Amino acid sequence: MNQHISPTRTAYSACPHDCPSTCALEIEVAEGRIGRVRGSRDNSFTAGVICAKVARYAERANHPDRLTRPLRRVGAKGEGRFAPIAWDEALDEIAHQFAEAEKRHGPEAVWPYYYAGTMGLVMRDGINRLTRAKGYSRFFSSICVNPAWSGFLAGTGKLAGPDPREMARSDFVVIWGTNPVSTQINVMTHAIRARKERGAKIAVVDVYRSPTMEQADIPILIRPGTDGALACAVMHVLFRDGLADRAYLAQFADDPAGLEAHLASRTPDWAAAITGLPADEIEAFAHAIGRTPRTFIRAGYGFTRSRNGAVAMHAVSCIPTITGAWQHEGGGAFHSNSAIYGWNKRMVEGLDIPTTARELDQSRIGDILTGDAEALLGGPPVTAMLIQNTNPVSVAPDQETVRRGFARDDLFVAVHEQFMTETAAMADIVLPATMFTEHDDLYQGGGNQYVILGPKLVEPPGECRTNHAVIGALAERLGAAHEGFQMSPRAHVDWMLQAKGRGTVEELEEKRFLDVQPDFETAHYVKGFNWPDGKFRLKPDWAHSRYASPGKFGPYRDMPAWPDHWAVIEEANADYPFRLVTAPARSFLNSTFTETEGSIAREKRPELLLHPDDAAGLGVSEGDLLTVASARGEVLLHARLFDGLRRGVVVAESIWPNRAHAGGRGINSLTGADPVAPVGGAALHDNRVRIARA
Repeated sequence: MNQHISPTRTAYSACPHDCPSTCALEIEVAEGRIGRVRGSRDNSFTAGVICAKVARYAERANHPDRLTRPLRRVGAKGEGRFAPIAWDEALDEIAHQFAEAEKRHGPEAVWPYYYAGTMGLVMRDGINRLTRAKGYSRFFSSICVNPAWSGFLAGTGKLAGPDPREMARSDFVVIWGTNPVSTQINVMTHAIRARKERGAKIAVVDVYRSPTMEQADIPILIRPGTDGALACAVMHVLFRDGLADRAYLAQFADDPAGLEAHLASRTPDWAAAITGLPADEIEAFAHAIGRTPRTFIRAGYGFTRSRNGAVAMHAVSCIPTITGAWQHEGGGAFHSNSAIYGWNKRMVEGLDIPTTARELDQSRIGDILTGDAEALLGGPPVTAMLIQNTNPVSVAPDQETVRRGFARDDLFVAVHEQFMTETAAMADIVLPATMFTEHDDLYQGGGNQYVILGPKLVEPPGECRTNHAVIGALAERLGAAHEGFQMSPRAHVDWMLQAKGRGTVEELEEKRFLDVQPDFETAHYVKGFNWPDGKFRLKPDWAHSRYASPGKFGPYRDMPAWPDHWAVIEEANADYPFRLVTAPARSFLNSTFTETEGSIAREKRPELLLHPDDAAGLGVSEGDLLTVASARGEVLLHARLFDGLRRGVVVAESIWPNRAHAGGRGINSLTGADPVAPVGGAALHDNRVRIARA
């Protein structure tokens, strides 16, 4: 008997996950399933390289535990007992509960909640169309980018910079506050190319000897939350030793004389006492920057997830202004290219629908769901939610409060998900969601300059439906009207492309991706920075941030006038003598990939990196179970002795599910939800803790 064998074809897509690379992908497809995933070799940023976890994506897409049918809770909240129901029944129930919430407390009692589980512009952002059409409480996105973006904008006035591929044409690559070996592998592709082809040196500034720092020529190991002090000391040396480009500063900076006077006391010895980095290493680092015109600073997100994160980012971005490195190919500072795309999202998000509904802070979901009047902005309680693309019961800060909020009997929650996450387990209705190869979408790179099409490649398993389909079905039941509800995902992609003058979806399908990198003069601010006078703001106006937000947050009135070490971090004290950073893991991405066997095997178990000398003082040995406590909660972690830390600093890599921890409490039980100045954010890496053997 002849057996038909389906041929394997190579299809093209984009990685949908919350990483600045948004890699262009080549995906093998056979028998209606995806197989091997590779980086696109003809995309000049991806350059054929992707991270190991996405290379193994078939393990996730074809996982036996994927949700494939709608479910209704039949046990107590959080018990995890569900029974299958039909799609129409599930959607009718959600619409009914939303209508009841609106009847009791008004439309603001409903809070659609989402985030970056997919970076696709259609599937991620379409939920806002329903929010606006119904007048529901809006979603203020705050957990990730706010301190970093507001800090970069404070100087340049625009969230863009040199072509990130120019790292390969740099003579000194400074990777500051990020671990791209684990979190954005393409940065290393271009940095290592500079080393091989130009003899460039690579410096890495971080709070522990990460896999990226292991590859550095110049490792810069500092204490958490002290990046601003290091940047100030570097600039002090640049001015002091004649390494500042005074002609450039006179033309392109607002007050270089004022900054130089301010920095007179910010010496390497001053910074050494704050950062833990010896003064001679600060001197050498500053000289390497000052004597290398083509110095490219790749500034990450990690060092900004601190209560002084915006100030630190601004200080770091000032350095190439002092040296004039912006003028040179392979020079300047790059954080994100998010401002270069300029999409019209009217149709996707329903931006033509007027609304005055309150905008609730994503990071304060615990306070909001437990009825904090200030977090609720004086409005009604939230009694109904639809959650897409995120897992707040695992990833949101101040987990003890978050879990109390989700346990409320009067809170109705519908979760649209791919797996039974801890948030889904707290839901009343769970809906099965598609993955990126199972729907059409459009992607943009934050860490590069590519627009990439992600077409539907295979049919979804079981009864999985797209985010767009769910939003449209609910809109129909709730009487929400907008043209965007009737459009297909592919039509949305086509509309956005044409509205921006970037061709049609058919043309992008043929090309696969578009390079929209601005010209050199624009990217390097050759004709001036994005302010009326064209001058970089060494002295930022924090009270009038260009980051779009519903207001100002945190102690923004107390922010320093100049680059500085702003001492608002949770410094260690007698009760909590250690500083904890909750760093990303290599095999997980936030709480994604925590369900795949390959990633679990590589990460092994939740652990705490602890300096051997600190361990000796605590009587702790390798593998001991530890109680780690902050003022907000406590977590059990196994000790891993590691000498790549400053004394008094500990690191917990990854967001393991709460249930993976002994005791059932995850790492975000230790983190705080108090907003970061000036425009909000979560200080996930800024925690003081105490440690004891469990």
